[in-house]
Amino acid sequence: MFRSLTIEDCLSLNREDLAAESAKEIEKMEPVLKSFITVCKDHEFRSGEFAGIPIAVKDNITTKGVKTTCASKILENYVPPYNATVVEKLLLHGFTVVGKTNLDEFAMGSSTERSAFFPTRNPWDPTRVPGGSSGGSAAAVAGGEVVAALGSDTGGSVRQPASLCGVVGFKPTYGLVSRYGLIAFASSLDQIGPITKSVRDAAILMSVISGKDAMDSTTVDKNIDFLKDMENGISGMKFAVPKEVYDYEQLDSGVAVLFDEALKLAEKLGAKIRKVRIPSMKYAVAVYYVIAPAEASSNLARYDGVKYGLRVEEKGLKDMYKRTRREGFGEEVRRRIMLGTFTLSAAYYEAYFNKAQKVRRVLSSELDSVLTENDAILTPTSPITAFKLGEVKDPLTYYLMDIFTAPANLAGLPAISVPYGFSNDLPVGLQIMSRRFHDAKVLRIARSFEKNSPYNSNGRIRLPVVKA
Repeated sequence: MFRSLTIEDCLSLNREDLAAESAKEIEKMEPVLKSFITVCKDHEFRSGEFAGIPIAVKDNITTKGVKTTCASKILENYVPPYNATVVEKLLLHGFTVVGKTNLDEFAMGSSTERSAFFPTRNPWDPTRVPGGSSGGSAAAVAGGEVVAALGSDTGGSVRQPASLCGVVGFKPTYGLVSRYGLIAFASSLDQIGPITKSVRDAAILMSVISGKDAMDSTTVDKNIDFLKDMENGISGMKFAVPKEVYDYEQLDSGVAVLFDEALKLAEKLGAKIRKVRIPSMKYAVAVYYVIAPAEASSNLARYDGVKYGLRVEEKGLKDMYKRTRREGFGEEVRRRIMLGTFTLSAAYYEAYFNKAQKVRRVLSSELDSVLTENDAILTPTSPITAFKLGEVKDPLTYYLMDIFTAPANLAGLPAISVPYGFSNDLPVGLQIMSRRFHDAKVLRIARSFEKNSPYNSNGRIRLPVVKA
């Protein structure tokens, strides 16, 4: 059945009709899920190792000749003249890009409700959010519309929706994957990563999209075998569990129970669990929401109605700028631009932005110290399961959902969310984080949990039954 196929499954199939099968699933499921902003109608079958395998791409990653909107009115009709590096690599290896997935506008949000066009729905319960900002990609994979997808992760935007939709979401080490063609939110935090139906698929996609890129000076020349030792288990490994996890008052009781179950499984599989203190972890969200909006205010200054995107004509240049941005940007994007502009202003730079950068360095140092003595840090991915559409109104509540995921972005570390059970019939994710460039180890640990989870069957994650 197409909806359950992994990349590995596809390799043994006749793949010439897979894109057409994906198109049928998309046509059937889109009235319910609304995962896609743009669906590609023409599917060119390309040669390559992964020829014909259908994949979706988040709509803030540029695709030549196909609209790339960032789910924003200001780029509603923008058609890029070039492909992002990751898209070029997908095409070179034969993948078929079948569409561009929905997101929170400019990747600013945790539910995909902030899209300027429509909210995406969770395949496990369409009355609930899929998470964000890569909610469209996560829903498309969990709902069986595509075999895999790419998202972007600035503070958890691949891992959190993967957790809420019950699939695998991997954020690689900063610099392993080119950001050329990823429309910037916060440049020092953004990273493209895969959303898949298995950990092995995440490793396969990393083998395709990673590598040094002359178009992105932050990329590194690091040769990593992402599938190496993947099946070798975790016996003898040491895992750190931050005590701050249990201090967090908003941690859902069902999530906490499943997290403790996962720790017991790790011990059963031969790993050692240590509870540790990471004092700066409690400041991660505050630091993130100073640095990310500051970088966003700089990156989004280019959308002024002059060169490309929306232009609302006015008599004067200043009025044209103001009205274009007022009508082109949604409420959350305007909020973050204003926050960022404030913290970068001469009067407040030292008090906010500079101080946040100092705390970021302290947090990175603390994480590195813990990971020097341990193989990985384990936490829940999200403190809660998927909430109902329209249920959360307070922006601060949204921001606090990044409590466990933001540290990996601030420190540039690899981290993955792997499904581990259900609370009230909704998926819960386990997060695994390790040192820079220990991406293969993160995948190996995740694979061990995936294979041995009592909630999976034959090492494969459960997918929802979605009624079209």
